[in-house]
Amino acid sequence: MWQPISTAPFDRDLELAVMDRDGAHALVFPCRRILTGWIKSATKERVDISPTHWRIWEPANKEV
Repeated sequence: MWQPISTAPFDRDLELAVMDRDGAHALVFPCRRILTGWIKSATKERVDISPTHWRIWEPANKEV
């Protein structure tokens, strides 16, 4: 279930999405929240995105 981005935790891998009138547009890789934005969990590379929603990353259900 998608949660509002304002409630995203800092200590875990998350699936991020932007929701619009066409539905959820989710990133295909896990991210982590940092004080200044978002990073890719695997590489620690900064991600320039303004997500609207998040949910826990479930690796068993994702193709990486």
